[in-house]
Amino acid sequence: MEAVLTGNAAGLSLKEETVVLVFLDHCFNSLEVDLIREQVQQLVSLPMWMCLLPSRLQQELKKVPKLQKFWNLIKKKFDQMDADAAEQAIKERTFLSALIKKFHGVLMSIPPTGKYTSLHFHYCERFIELIIDLEALLPTRRWFNTVLDDSHLVVRCQLSGLLKRETEGHLFCQLLDMLKFYSGFEINDQTGNALTQKEMTTLHYDKITSLQRAAFSHFPELNDFAMSNVAAVDTRESLTKHFGHLSPNMLHRVASYLCLLPELPEGQDTTIEKDFLLELLVSRHERRISQIEQLNQMPLYPTEKIIWDENIVPTEYYSGEGCLALPKLNLQFLTLHDYLLRNFNLFRLESTYEIRQDIEDVVWRMKPWQSEYGGVVFGGWARMAQTITTFSIVEVAKPNIGESWPARVRADVTVNLNVQDHIKHEWEGLRKHDVCFLITVRPNLPYGTRFDRRQPFVEQTGLAYVRGCEVQGMLDEKGRVIEEGPEPKPKLHGDNRTFRVWLDPNQYQQDMTSSIQSGTEDPYETFNIIMRRKPKENNFKAVLETIRNLMNTECVVPDWLHDIIIGYGDPGSAHYSKMPNQISTLDFNDTFLSLEHLKSSFPGHSIKVTEENADLQVPPFRIKFPNQNKADKGKKRKANEDVEEKEEEKVLIVEPYVTPNRGPYPYNQPKRNTIQFTPTQIEAIRAGMQPGLTMVVGPPGTGKTDVAVQIISNIYHNFPDQRTLIVTHSNQVSSQPRCSLQMLLLKLLGSWYSFTRNIDERHLLRLGHGEEELETEKDFSRYGRVNYVLARRLELLKEVGRLQESLGVPGDVSYTCETAGHFYLYQVMSRWEEYMSKVKPKQGKKVEVGDVAAHFPFPQYFSNAPQPVFKGRSYEEDMDIAEGCYRHIKKIFTQLEEFRAFELLRSGLDRSKYLLVKEAKIIAMTCTHAALKRHDLVELAFKYDNILMEESAQILEIETFIPLLLQNPEDGYSRLKRWIMIGDHHQLPPVIKNMAFQKYSNMEQSLFTRFVRLGVPTIDLDAQGRARASLCNLYNWRYKHLGNLPHVQQLPEFQVPNPGLTFDFQLINVEDFNGVGETEPTPYFYQNLAEAEYSVALFMYMRLLGYPADRISILTTYNGQKHLIRDVINQRCAANPFFGQPNKMSV
Repeated sequence: MEAVLTGNAAGLSLKEETVVLVFLDHCFNSLEVDLIREQVQQLVSLPMWMCLLPSRLQQELKKVPKLQKFWNLIKKKFDQMDADAAEQAIKERTFLSALIKKFHGVLMSIPPTGKYTSLHFHYCERFIELIIDLEALLPTRRWFNTVLDDSHLVVRCQLSGLLKRETEGHLFCQLLDMLKFYSGFEINDQTGNALTQKEMTTLHYDKITSLQRAAFSHFPELNDFAMSNVAAVDTRESLTKHFGHLSPNMLHRVASYLCLLPELPEGQDTTIEKDFLLELLVSRHERRISQIEQLNQMPLYPTEKIIWDENIVPTEYYSGEGCLALPKLNLQFLTLHDYLLRNFNLFRLESTYEIRQDIEDVVWRMKPWQSEYGGVVFGGWARMAQTITTFSIVEVAKPNIGESWPARVRADVTVNLNVQDHIKHEWEGLRKHDVCFLITVRPNLPYGTRFDRRQPFVEQTGLAYVRGCEVQGMLDEKGRVIEEGPEPKPKLHGDNRTFRVWLDPNQYQQDMTSSIQSGTEDPYETFNIIMRRKPKENNFKAVLETIRNLMNTECVVPDWLHDIIIGYGDPGSAHYSKMPNQISTLDFNDTFLSLEHLKSSFPGHSIKVTEENADLQVPPFRIKFPNQNKADKGKKRKANEDVEEKEEEKVLIVEPYVTPNRGPYPYNQPKRNTIQFTPTQIEAIRAGMQPGLTMVVGPPGTGKTDVAVQIISNIYHNFPDQRTLIVTHSNQVSSQPRCSLQMLLLKLLGSWYSFTRNIDERHLLRLGHGEEELETEKDFSRYGRVNYVLARRLELLKEVGRLQESLGVPGDVSYTCETAGHFYLYQVMSRWEEYMSKVKPKQGKKVEVGDVAAHFPFPQYFSNAPQPVFKGRSYEEDMDIAEGCYRHIKKIFTQLEEFRAFELLRSGLDRSKYLLVKEAKIIAMTCTHAALKRHDLVELAFKYDNILMEESAQILEIETFIPLLLQNPEDGYSRLKRWIMIGDHHQLPPVIKNMAFQKYSNMEQSLFTRFVRLGVPTIDLDAQGRARASLCNLYNWRYKHLGNLPHVQQLPEFQVPNPGLTFDFQLINVEDFNGVGETEPTPYFYQNLAEAEYSVALFMYMRLLGYPADRISILTTYNGQKHLIRDVINQRCAANPFFGQPNKMSV
């Protein structure tokens, strides 16, 4: 502290002081560390208000009456301190205020022009970064914001010489804009509550009216100002007009009356410059555009000014030494709006970085040169770009009410597709809502000049403008948009193709305003290149629109999640043990294999079984748990009562029950779970079935997906009316085949049909699609499910026809679901009721065993079941079989009643919407699909009760958050009951290509990781069954108590050596091949031929030893190396059936 304040006196250079500032910033951003938090609290607590002006202090204490009481207590404690303690307290309380004064001295030393050392610039930038971070965290902001406002730091920076320097002051100016934004953030500093637009307007009016009252009472020169209405005087121009003619002394007196400056003694002139005094009053009282209005006026597409601004979109080679004008994702956020806004900005800029790479690649390939006549000539070509033949604006719609930008701007872009057929087909395949970019280049280099990619891109290529657009469709020969649909598209003649596109209305408004006011050229008359992007990497605009729509609506996050998401309150408050709606009795269905398995799953608990007969103590089980959330605080209890309660809490009441008979056919019998879950896995399953937030940390091979499947199966059976949403990360987030969407959905959906115990196939649905279908014959997409329902309907109607024939009922009752329903009501149910009246015991009289089979009304229908249907051993057994047969029949008609809607809805679209909204109980999608389609899902009134996220630690923070809000609230409350997150934050984080966003902004931190850092309770799976114990020892130190399952210690394949290999694992150094090591044929496409050859030779060696090809995979770290290995495999092995190909070759 002393070093950073004294600087030169402590022997520190300005560069070293800057490093100390960075260290302080890291400390303030690490409040989760107890040691740091204790020290930081001394610097940013209420006592720091001793730095305020006395008049300002009294003004602030009056705003919150209880603060006066705390302040008096602080003064009393201070008076009781000894001299050393008092001196230390004063140092801590005035530290930040003194630091601001020191910064002001450095800032004022920088002249507006001329050469000056860059150390001063870096110091100022780092200091503003520190202040921004203090303002962006509620624990540090609460008391510091008032001290900052009292210091007038923003006004001083606004008038500084550094801001007037165009080049050196550019980053400082951007940082200052961020500081102004956060210093005036829409939040109550004391309570932490977000302020509404109405409350912000009230605060603004209070400031203006207090200034008008002061003017009316004490400054007759300002009578015109005092008598004007607020709307007429709260603009910067109006305030400057009214106050600009006043003398510095008068301005000082006005400011001191408002408690902004100390009082000016009588007869003494102010020493403060008039510019500062005027700016202080104007900036404090001018009307500010609301944050949400600013956001709504922001273009979503990046322009050339943002794309090549190194301060906000740095190059890939960010060293970490400099400061950037970027928001940071830390542990805590001010409000939900702040949370969404930071993620919005970072997502937009990360997308901008990828767009920059695509634009540079395309323009380099097209080789723009200046022609002899000053125009543009292209010496190359690019697959993803075409030169524009003509461009014209065809529609500028009137603004909507309350908006200042056009409601819609459309344009036509014509290109000549004189290219190869497959490329032409790609351009003609542009779909509605695909994003393209319109580019203007004006090169200065003459024809044939070689481009140097190491030199600045914009100067070499003469790039002038970049504007985004969204495809509406291709035009036919009559100028009409060709609509997408099942109908074949018309064949167009020639090579010219015209696309109708939507432009960004906000950007268009800004460009036209600039063109009119500044006389600049119209960029829309200059475009000469149109660029498209790969569809899977081009969804940024839809995601940004979704985030912006969320910020414009009343986001209803469940009450039990709100504080945890923004990082405050008790981190464990959403754990099931603290939830008020905790469920005491849970049906674990087929989770347990036996009673012994159940007992071993709850060590430390005593088990009390309700069934005394040992033969009947078999699964399935229901378990009654003691209530862990007893509200008996404040009551005095005796010691023996405590002991009794502790004993009671350790008792689990287990109730075995018999699953109802479902019918006589073998496929009616439920499939059972065969996995013996560990106690930790059981705790994870139990937590997932309870309401609240469940976080499961799953190291490799610990059965994360098995746990997920069991949780969903149990929820499905325990709460049949609830709907569960499964979210995985998108295909492009990770290239790991193990983690891809297809593999996860195969586990979570495709494999369910074969072994997940009675989840009806019609209740499963997958939204969105990847590049390839699931590796299963089942189609879980919307239309695949519709086709399944329609095919199933025909099968069931056929069964109804067979039942009708067996009963000898005339008519065509199996024609529709409706006729089948009437048949069930009048023919089937009546026969069953008559049968039950005959075989039910009456007045204590026993019914003969043979009567159950003799009177059974459907014997002919069940003639194709295993015979005999009735065993004749006991009345109870035969009655159970009869009821099972009726359940089988009843289920047919129940399903047909559910399918009846598909007869009434004729179009595939309507049927798929009905399936999504009404029929499906378990819906799977990627987080990207959720972000893209949120608007459509909300419009369809999509509802769900539970969310399960797989591989949560690999999903971006904002893409984890959006799936929570895919439905409208009910009566102002979210219906979300459970949020289960399964992941491993010790493995790969979300993939962020730009190092600056990844490290400086901490964008690689997933929501899962942030929750772990906050201290949210996790369940750490602690037994793996995939790898040998020796391999597990390589990484188990990273986890809590990670051990091995018994089969890893017992099965021979985990114990015996690998034939032909001395070690279980080893590192091999491969020397350069013919003097060539790692190469880079194209940027970021790394290859090493020697390593590829060695890998393939090792594969061939293992095949010669007898290892099966489908048990060998080759993994590498680079895409370039993956393709090289495939080439070597194809050259050396693929044609030889003895070798074949490995199971996987991937990154």
